[in-house]
Amino acid sequence: MRAESLGETGRAWVARLPDLVRELEQLWGVEAGGSLAGGSESLVAEATRADGTEAVLKVGLPGSADLNAEATVYRLASGRGYAKLLAHDPERNALLLERLGMPLSRRCESTGARIRAICRTFDDAWVSAGLDHGLMTGAEKARWLANFIAEQWHALGQPCSAKAKNQALDYAEERAAAFNPEQSVLVHGDAHAENTLIAEDPGADASLRGKFIDPDGLIAEKACDLAPIMRDWSEELLAGNTEALTRARCDLLAELTDVPTRPIWQWGYMERVSTGLVMLAIGQREEARQTLAVADGLAGVAAPE
Repeated sequence: MRAESLGETGRAWVARLPDLVRELEQLWGVEAGGSLAGGSESLVAEATRADGTEAVLKVGLPGSADLNAEATVYRLASGRGYAKLLAHDPERNALLLERLGMPLSRRCESTGARIRAICRTFDDAWVSAGLDHGLMTGAEKARWLANFIAEQWHALGQPCSAKAKNQALDYAEERAAAFNPEQSVLVHGDAHAENTLIAEDPGADASLRGKFIDPDGLIAEKACDLAPIMRDWSEELLAGNTEALTRARCDLLAELTDVPTRPIWQWGYMERVSTGLVMLAIGQREEARQTLAVADGLAGVAAPE
C-alpha cells in the first residue's frame, strides 16, 4: 500500500484505520467485512447494510486518495454507468458504494469482448455536466499530459524517440485548443477493464453491461475516455502490423461510440506515451517497453482526419 511510502503520516493513518472503520460502521449502519483486492491508495472492504444488501466501503489515504472528486463523479452520474453512491463522509475521506460483480478482465477472455462491454458502459456513463463541479477539464488534462511527458521524457533518459515525444506534445496542443464545454461530458479518465465491473450479466458477452469504479473525473470530449482502450493491450499491436492494428482498433471505437477517429487517435497516443513513462518510473520495465514501442512505431504516422 502507498501508505508505507508516506512515512509517519501513512503509518499513523494505517494505525487509525480500525477506529475509522468502526466509526463509519456506526455512522452508516453497516458491518464491514474482508478487504477487497485492488486498493493501493485506499482501504476497500466488503460491507453489509442493515437491510442485508451488500455494499463496498472505501476509505482513502489522506494526501494520496482524495475521495471528494470521486464522490462528485458518482453524484453526477446518479448510478448511470457508475456504481451508486450510498454515502460519503468528507471528514473521514470515505465512501459507501453499491456492490457490483467481477471486473471485465476476469469475465471477458477476448480483447474485443472487453472493448465492446466498456463502450456499452459509456452509453450510460457519458452524461452532460457543467464546469462548476471542480473537476478538471479536457483542456487542463491535455496541458497536464504535455507538461508531464516533456518533463519525464528528459528525467527518464529519453526512453522513446524524440519524434514520439514531440508528436504527443503536438496532439496535446490540438486537443487543448479543441476543448468545447458544450460538447463535453462527464469522463471517467481511466476506464480500463479492471475499473469496469459487471452490472448485468445475462450470460453472453454480446449484451454484457458494466459500471465504472475509481473515476478520476473530468469534463471533456468523449474521445478522452477512449484513450485507455487505445493504450492497453500493446502486445497485440506489436504482434503484426502495428499501424494497421492500431487503426483497426481506432475505427472499431469510432463505430461503437460514434466518436470521430482523429481525437480518439490523439488522446490514445498521448495516454500511451505518458503511461509508458509512468510504467518505467515505477519499475514496470517490460510493460513500459511494449507501450513505448508502439508509440515509436506510430511516430510520424498521420492521425486520421
